[in-house]
Amino acid sequence: MSAEREAEGGSRISGANVQQLIEDVLTEHGLTYSHHQGAHGGLPGLIVELPGERKLKTNTLLSIGAHSVRVEAFVCRQPDENHQGVYRFLLKRNRRLYGVAYTLDNTGDIYLIGRMALESVSAEELDRVLGQVLEAVDTDFNTLLELGFKSSIQKEWAWRVSRGESLKNLAAFEHLITEDDDAE
Repeated sequence: MSAEREAEGGSRISGANVQQLIEDVLTEHGLTYSHHQGAHGGLPGLIVELPGERKLKTNTLLSIGAHSVRVEAFVCRQPDENHQGVYRFLLKRNRRLYGVAYTLDNTGDIYLIGRMALESVSAEELDRVLGQVLEAVDTDFNTLLELGFKSSIQKEWAWRVSRGESLKNLAAFEHLITEDDDAE
């Protein structure tokens, strides 16, 4: 099988054509990206920085193969606690996602992954899939931290209070702190 195939209308679709389309879309939307040569036998592609609010930046790898574009975004590291609650949340959330799904790597870190057939890659489809990655990560990030890292957040809060440090970037988790925690 050739890396180039005919699309509807007789035009040729290749990884190079798709990569150029992706780069054009990313540039048009003002997104920062870099080229990735592929690691450990993996496919080359692009690393896109998706800016968020709860998670400030989500690096998303778009690996361009002969038949598809693989989408992969790191969400957060393996939870410290409440694994069942975290995984239940991820599985339920997968039912509502478009083009991507939550998964774990070999160490238990959480990722979003998906695939698009080369023929389906368009400016609109790329916008939908990258938009879904950003929406999912930005919407779910604090919930995942609350479920999987609650004790760590509480300890960090107490440590900062004891030292008079800023709580600004922990403000979203204030509801996890009880009055008993503040008294310690």
